[in-house]
Amino acid sequence: MREIKNIKPLHMVEIKTESKVYRGILLERPELMDKKYIVIKLDNGYNIGIKKDRIIEIKDFGEIKKEKLNKRQRYNLRDDMPVVSIIATGGTIASRVDYLTGGVHSAFSAEELISAVPELNSIAYIHGRQIFNKFSENMQPEDWVKIAKEVAREIRDKKSGIVITHGTDTMGYTAAALAFMIKTPLPIILTGAQRSSDRGSSDAAINLIHSTKVAGEADLGEVCVVMHETISDDFSLIHPATKVRKMHSSRRDAFQSINTKPIGRVSEKGIEFFLDVKRRGGRLELDTKLEKGVFLLKYHPGLKPQIIDKLLEMDYKGVVIEGTGLGHVSENLFDSIRDAVNSGIVFCMTSQTINGRVNMNVYSTGRFLMNLGVIPCEDMLPETAYVKLMWVLGHTKKYEKVREMMLTNYAREISGKSYFDTLL
Repeated sequence: MREIKNIKPLHMVEIKTESKVYRGILLERPELMDKKYIVIKLDNGYNIGIKKDRIIEIKDFGEIKKEKLNKRQRYNLRDDMPVVSIIATGGTIASRVDYLTGGVHSAFSAEELISAVPELNSIAYIHGRQIFNKFSENMQPEDWVKIAKEVAREIRDKKSGIVITHGTDTMGYTAAALAFMIKTPLPIILTGAQRSSDRGSSDAAINLIHSTKVAGEADLGEVCVVMHETISDDFSLIHPATKVRKMHSSRRDAFQSINTKPIGRVSEKGIEFFLDVKRRGGRLELDTKLEKGVFLLKYHPGLKPQIIDKLLEMDYKGVVIEGTGLGHVSENLFDSIRDAVNSGIVFCMTSQTINGRVNMNVYSTGRFLMNLGVIPCEDMLPETAYVKLMWVLGHTKKYEKVREMMLTNYAREISGKSYFDTLL
């Protein structure tokens, strides 16, 4: 076996073993990996470990220059191409594997994302800008406001469409917030990735390509989420911002439209709509007033009423309950809910079944809760109702007006009919 101690990471190497020849980029060995192995990245994007005692020969072709790796390829740009702004906020789509620790870390800037997916330049003129670099679990309501303001700035700058790259775990919250805060004359598309951009199985490139296509070409004036339809790379679905949920922790097709059909589908062949959509045009309206003192409470057997008492002590202004079935909680909570409502806290009811809608008229428990002042939220997702209540309470604290606004459909959050089998 040839010694490899003089070959540095990020060198292109060719490794001959007893059975095969491998060509790729030598990487830092992960800290937790057995020292008997080395790691190289193959041309197809996958990383493999090769046991040192199997190596017969190594050829070193020199260091891979960063500028060569990130060189932005240009396609034949046309004068009539749309102008799309990609706003990067972080997440897995902007992540890479740290080969020293084996962990995933935010790394790619907006420009690096574009450089990594040169096909974008065949779709539109791309303007990339990074406003922050956060995993989505670190997103806060004030970040939604910042994103909304940055999106409005890009719209005023005469872009054809906006793509926001975002972590998938809380993408639904951000999408809903933007849908309530922005009336848009053009497509605003959120997208992300279930697998980091430097993995061979990553869904990042296709999600970004399809999102850019929708942003640049679709006759659409709404906030949407575009993610893989299946585990293959053929199609992506266009989901309503207020009706989309991540339904699997790692699958590429994790995102689904809940209680409604997807807005449409996108592929390299084009864009098709399944629902009536708001078309391009009209005036931009930005309204970022939010009341952050809202709590999302999941009911479960054994939940103590003192939890609600504590929310009152902590000066929360609103509570969205994920109740059981048609919208129920234990009668043990009734007195605490009554006291909280009398003190000015607004309570809204959603269902933890996710699919379907609350109907608090069916059973006495639901009717009693409505008599206490709990507002039924139709077929809204709990996280959408949570964000909407923040937005509503940012405009009024009067109960009757809050109730009216919560039951008004602003951004597809309430469906006239709740679909269960949404795939076409």
